This record gives sequence, C-alpha cells and structure tokens, in this order.
Amino acid sequence: TSVRTLESLYYAGVKCIENGFPEDISQWEPYERDYSYTVEESLEAIVKYLRDNGLNELKIGTRIIIVPGYKFRIVDILVTNFHQPQSTLLLLISAFVDGDWRRIYDYALGHDFRFLSYGDSSILFRNAER
Repeated sequence: TSVRTLESLYYAGVKCIENGFPEDISQWEPYERDYSYTVEESLEAIVKYLRDNGLNELKIGTRIIIVPGYKFRIVDILVTNFHQPQSTLLLLISAFVDGDWRRIYDYALGHDFRFLSYGDSSILFRNAER
C-alpha cells in the first residue's frame, strides 16, 4: 500500500544514515529497536544519498507489516475503504487509530456503508500527540 511505501522511506533513510546507503526493509524491522532519528534527518539522508550518487530515483523493496504497536513516522492522514475482518489491512487501520477500529466499523455497519474495494471510504486522522 502507499502507507507502507511512505513509512518505509523513514527506514530507508535510517539505513542511509547508519550504513551510507539504502537497502530493503525487512518485515519486522520497525519493531526491532527504538529509532531516534527525526523524519527530517531520515529523508535528508535519502536526498543526500541520491545527490551524492547522481541518482534521481530510489529503488528498494519493503516487506514491513503495519500492526498495532507500529509507530507511524510519516503518514498522519489516511483515506481508505473498509476492509475484511482478519486482514492485514484492518491491522494497519487498527494501528493507525490506536485500536479504535471497531467503533469506526460499527458506525459504518450501522449506517449501511459498503465494504471492500468498491465500497465507501473514510478519512482517518492520526492523533497528533503521539
């Protein structure tokens, strides 16, 4: 998803800071330790790497999974449809709204919202105090 891609940029930047170059992001990497770098430091490291190497695009892979307990670094607003129970996308929503997904989904069900790919969507805002 685009959220995973955007969030992966932070960890690519961390790799630039610590290793001098970006590389693929593993599935559980965001959970393995605390990261003290700011988003600005991380993204600036990517830009510096690209400039220093005469590149105008970044090509790396990501396997991160976003589940409750994930610390969002970049994404503050999410536009999404309503996902199936027990899906990884619902786990991402739960992580984004601090586990408050059931209230949102109950509201949608109670107001006849449509679910899945061609259904209704919602705009969710992350708590700015985190």
